[in-house]
Amino acid sequence: MEPLDLTAAAPRSPHVSIGGLVMLARTIDKLRAELPGGNRGEYQSVRGLTILQLEMLSIARDELLEVVAGAACEDDVVQWVHGHSDGSRYPAINERLSQYTLADNPPERWEFVDTLYPNRPKLPREQVNVFDMLDQDDREAFPSP
Repeated sequence: MEPLDLTAAAPRSPHVSIGGLVMLARTIDKLRAELPGGNRGEYQSVRGLTILQLEMLSIARDELLEVVAGAACEDDVVQWVHGHSDGSRYPAINERLSQYTLADNPPERWEFVDTLYPNRPKLPREQVNVFDMLDQDDREAFPSP
């Protein structure tokens, strides 16, 4: 797959579902940004929902990065994920990820999240959906013309 420059455009929304999994498209985009010639900018794939999703799928991040690097297209990556994870768990994984709130972060990450997302909604942590917060942050970083 071709590398991505995430300083020019945001990765896809975590709400986007491919292969029956929310967040997977965003994860693939972030991993493509780590390929030679890519630029991940401020985006990470070593913590947060990316790692939570991969843990729930029982897939190692570095292994998926190798798959992305060697894939001809996104369908190849999706097929690999399907072959290396339990598809019967996808609905529960999707529900968990799509309902993840700031309160679900361990308390030791709260300051980090507050620093990284200064414009996040000023609501109690349990009322801030992380997917929605990421979408808002992406819109602010890359406003439509």
